[in-house]
Amino acid sequence: MSPAVEAQTMQAKQQQTQHQLQHYLEKGVPLEPFMHQVGGHCCVLRFGEQTICKPLIPQEHQFYKSLPSAMRKFTPQYRGVVSVGFEEDEEGNLCLIAYPLHSDSGVGHLENIDLSVNGEPYSKMLHWGNKQLSARSLLDSHEDKDKSHKHEEEELEWLQQEEVPLEGSNAIQHNPWRLQLQQKHLQRMKENAKHRNQYKFILLENLTWRHTVPCVLDLKMGTRQHGDNVSEEKKVMQIRKCQQSTSASIGVRLCGMQVYQSDSGQLMFMDKYIGRKLTLSGFKEALFQFFHDGRRLRRELLSPVLRRLREMQTALESCESYRFYSSSLLIIYDGEPPCTHAHRAPEDGLSEEEVEEDEEAGAFGFTRSSSGSAGGGCLAARSDTGPDPAVDVRMIDFAHTTCPDFVEDSVVHEGQDSGYIFGLQNLIAIISKLEDHSTD
Repeated sequence: MSPAVEAQTMQAKQQQTQHQLQHYLEKGVPLEPFMHQVGGHCCVLRFGEQTICKPLIPQEHQFYKSLPSAMRKFTPQYRGVVSVGFEEDEEGNLCLIAYPLHSDSGVGHLENIDLSVNGEPYSKMLHWGNKQLSARSLLDSHEDKDKSHKHEEEELEWLQQEEVPLEGSNAIQHNPWRLQLQQKHLQRMKENAKHRNQYKFILLENLTWRHTVPCVLDLKMGTRQHGDNVSEEKKVMQIRKCQQSTSASIGVRLCGMQVYQSDSGQLMFMDKYIGRKLTLSGFKEALFQFFHDGRRLRRELLSPVLRRLREMQTALESCESYRFYSSSLLIIYDGEPPCTHAHRAPEDGLSEEEVEEDEEAGAFGFTRSSSGSAGGGCLAARSDTGPDPAVDVRMIDFAHTTCPDFVEDSVVHEGQDSGYIFGLQNLIAIISKLEDHSTD
């Protein structure tokens, strides 16, 4: 087949796919909660298995549409725009439904969306009004922001799910903070529905869809979080948050985390309020906890993560005049690694007991307390050889990003985003030290 004929065939297939998608969306696609959101303040919803959606913010939308080629591998794939509104089903329950955004450009608003969204459009209508928090919530003290700094518990606080057996992804309970965030956002949308029942949402790649039990770390990057066009009040508030957290000292702070503990069969969570309180030593320990599965440090993850972070730093250094204010960095891996029924052989003359003691030690000499006895099932593979495990490192949240292409921006910056790069350099240094410590 000649290149011209091959290109023509490919174009015809793409047009057919777009028409199929357009026909499907015209029936409406019910949206579901996205279960693996660990940070941020806007509601993220699930549009099929491989796609998520979030409220459209013009500056973020513009960024995705004009993304520099060097950054594409480090951001979620942009997949278009849909119109979202509330509808009642036959039982009177309110459901969120997505439709194509009608305009002169038609299906041009939809790009690379998976067609396996939810079976038949109305077959899995989600009854938002009936959703209840199934997990024990420790978030009541975070309702008032002034109270969030008054906790006197240990520096590393966990939001722990009860009864979370690993019997497939459906058995995993989810972050109570995320449920609370989505319920608040959707309640506001419902209250406004009588005045405005259509909202624009952007569609993005779901970075967690390949993983059985996604472990997700959300890091707020940079020494500055406020955008150029925010109010003076918001600016002062963001500066204070940076000064009172590790953002000022190392250019990165923890914004949210979920990690699976194979020894107890539980998901463990940290939210942004805990992240703001962490000292430098607490932040280092939190990173250690993220890469620890309750039995051992997942050291095989460290090298691939470091490689991606260094590649990202190189890409950012080529982005002239960009500022990624209030942007986050996601690190994602699967909490259910390949299994083996064999224990790791003792290394370097160490006994089995000494190996276990070495793996129970915390980051940089911190003591790690066990949260439960080892459960049944297969053991995670202990070998550090073989192909790299599936890890993902991406930048997200660009509502306050600025670059020369944004004509609405009041300020055009020169040079690189030194605050973001400073945070990346420190993150690389901390994980590198963790890797070195784990091989001592």
